Amino acid sequence: MGSCCWKNFLYYLRNVLPSQYWVEQACAFQLAMFSMKKSASRIAILGSGNIGIALAKGLVKAAIFEPAQITLTRRNSAALASLAQEGYLTSNDNLVAVDQADIVVLAVLPQQLNKVLEGIKGFVKPDSHLIISVISGVSCADIRKELGVEVPVVRAMPNTAISIGQSMTCVASDCASEEQMKLVEELFDTVGSTIRINEELMTSATALCACGIAFFLRSIRAASQGGTEIGFHAHDALRMAAQTAKGAADLLLQLASHPEQEIDKVTSPKGCTIAGLNEMEHNGFSSAMIKGIKLSAEKAGTLYKES
Repeated sequence: MGSCCWKNFLYYLRNVLPSQYWVEQACAFQLAMFSMKKSASRIAILGSGNIGIALAKGLVKAAIFEPAQITLTRRNSAALASLAQEGYLTSNDNLVAVDQADIVVLAVLPQQLNKVLEGIKGFVKPDSHLIISVISGVSCADIRKELGVEVPVVRAMPNTAISIGQSMTCVASDCASEEQMKLVEELFDTVGSTIRINEELMTSATALCACGIAFFLRSIRAASQGGTEIGFHAHDALRMAAQTAKGAADLLLQLASHPEQEIDKVTSPKGCTIAGLNEMEHNGFSSAMIKGIKLSAEKAGTLYKES
């Protein structure tokens, strides 16, 4: 081999090969980090309706779980056929699902809860299970009492905007560890925003955040009807009202502002905005909203007891 070839060969050994080696090592490291991001746990969602399915899809989209790590249960498991095709495990057997899971999400109706808990009693292990309940009006203590074991329970109250990844979810517990609380917050952060509150405020959270979706939707509907009355086609009025509501919410969230501060920017002396606002207030706009939220909170606190 000529001297030129030797020089080229030595240059490759000293420069090109080492750089390729480190590139390969960097890629391997990134792959390892990505794999670590995925949870090694298994999760069972008992009562896979809109909330449960949206949570499952959020976890997969965020790459925290693979579909095969999530078991979705429903009395009519045939309704979950499309999700089974996507790789999720589906079943109508809660007991088997719980036995194979580390995290159990209770997502049934309050009146169905005791029957579900009776069915899995004896298979819930305090040292290896974490229970997450999204059921209104049911305390952590209520769930432990029905299960008959001192298992960690975290309550979470999302709303239907979970289906588009925009839920406001409140979480609370009376005995979960800090690590467990952070885990639950991480799970629900995949489908919106979370805030940690005291457990005694969970029924209030139901009224403000879960029921609140309907209250704000009704406000948007009323605004769109007003728009129709002043000349817009219904579909245009609805789009205009919805986008205006979204813009108002984003002003508060992105600027960390207060509603009255933003209202002051729109109202001027003897202007049309203050005239409209005062007319609404004279007819009980704010009062009606406050009274509705208070009544919903009272009702939310009795749903489980009435069942």
